[in-house]
Amino acid sequence: MTVTRGAAAHPQPEEGVRHGRLTARPVALPTSPGGGPHPPLRGPEAGIHRLDGQALLYVPPSAGPGPHRIAVVLHGAGGSADQALGLLSAQADDLGFLLLAPKSVSTTWDVILGGYGPDVARLDGALEEVFARAAVDLDGVAVAGFSDGASYALSLGVANGDLFRAVLAFSPGFMAPMLRHGRPRLFVSHGADDRVLPVACGRRIAKSLRDGDYPVAYEEFPGGHEVPPDLATAAVRWWTEDHSPNSM
Repeated sequence: MTVTRGAAAHPQPEEGVRHGRLTARPVALPTSPGGGPHPPLRGPEAGIHRLDGQALLYVPPSAGPGPHRIAVVLHGAGGSADQALGLLSAQADDLGFLLLAPKSVSTTWDVILGGYGPDVARLDGALEEVFARAAVDLDGVAVAGFSDGASYALSLGVANGDLFRAVLAFSPGFMAPMLRHGRPRLFVSHGADDRVLPVACGRRIAKSLRDGDYPVAYEEFPGGHEVPPDLATAAVRWWTEDHSPNSM
């Protein structure tokens, strides 16, 4: 397996799940629990895999032997891992990247309910399992989400920019990173007629990120609290084709 840069830095000992920090990192060659080589997830293993009852991994039929891109997809409040997979499953089928969808421990993500902790730990465990089984490109890990999931994606993405190279946030309400690491690229979209989370939320977030010198693409569309399929496709193309961010 070839990678385009060195291994991502691991968090310092004082940085843990209560700070929103993830420790899982892709490895150059995935191994089995016994230490030997593990076959990459491809061919007959295409489909939905349940990881320890806490997350879903989707391997599209179009996935090759790797190294793979992978997007963590986060559901909105009251949602499910299955719903999160649907956010980018069509694009994954088309381009062959993997999707990992954790389920929040409660009705929404931990930081929204009071502080980082159980959901960070659950996601970290799922990522460890995926990285041990599949060859993942060190530059090909992204986090995406819708609504509360978008807010969480932004929060985790900025705190873990040394893992996530890109963040796709569809209709977020806020971001609340306790720490900032790395310089991820960020795609933020919002419906101009959103009555759940007003479009002012997306505009404010995009401005704040730009003021912090992050590379940001901001896309506003005529619609409500939703992710139009063409917008999801545009966001994935922005991620996978490494386009420069818009100046919108």
